[in-house]
Amino acid sequence: MSALVLLHGWGLSHRVWAPLLAALPGHAMLTPDLPGHGDAPRAGPRLADWSDAVAAGLPKGCTLAGWSLGALLALDIARRHPDKVARLILTGASPRFTATDDWPCALAADTLRDFRTAFAAEPDATQRRFVALQALGDHARRNVTQTLTAALTPADTAHREALADGLALLADTDLRPILPAIAQPVRLLHGARDALMPVAAAEHLADALPHARLSIFADSGHAPFLSRPDDFATLVEGARHD
Repeated sequence: MSALVLLHGWGLSHRVWAPLLAALPGHAMLTPDLPGHGDAPRAGPRLADWSDAVAAGLPKGCTLAGWSLGALLALDIARRHPDKVARLILTGASPRFTATDDWPCALAADTLRDFRTAFAAEPDATQRRFVALQALGDHARRNVTQTLTAALTPADTAHREALADGLALLADTDLRPILPAIAQPVRLLHGARDALMPVAAAEHLADALPHARLSIFADSGHAPFLSRPDDFATLVEGARHD
């Protein structure tokens, strides 16, 4: 079976995967930090810079599982480095995180703009707000908040520029045009109560990707792998055999 690689979301680190790793014992898994997060060096400011940096450490033919910003990277890696990716598992995913006139199923543009402005002035407080948004609506909100907070990459001088780059990627990236070119099978996992990224974004992905299936967690927010790790692990196992 191919290696399972887990890509976390903005502002966090590989530590966020601990509950899922416990639910998937005995599997070959890699949990790299995103560029400029955790212990990983900063890449350039473009999505391609981040994708190339992550892809360099991937084994060929892996199952690439991305969450939130990690899902954007996973899609871009699958397109630009198809030999590295046999299948995709995307959680809390969207091809575009910022709403436009022709893309309403996303965060309002002024919301992300405010996050970027706030992060420049008060990075620690902004990260806490982002954690609260990711846990909102989840039946296990308190536990999700605690786990996310413990997994944060500190917004110190060593990481702040890379974290700002990540917010810019969330604000500016639009991968809708590349979706028909994603040839790998894709399993989409999404929380019905996701307050950061509406289910409609995952439904769009399910329609636009050539080989995609969507499963929805009725009582979860943006991080169902934290609130329902055992159920999430079962679906991951199934996706690896698709």
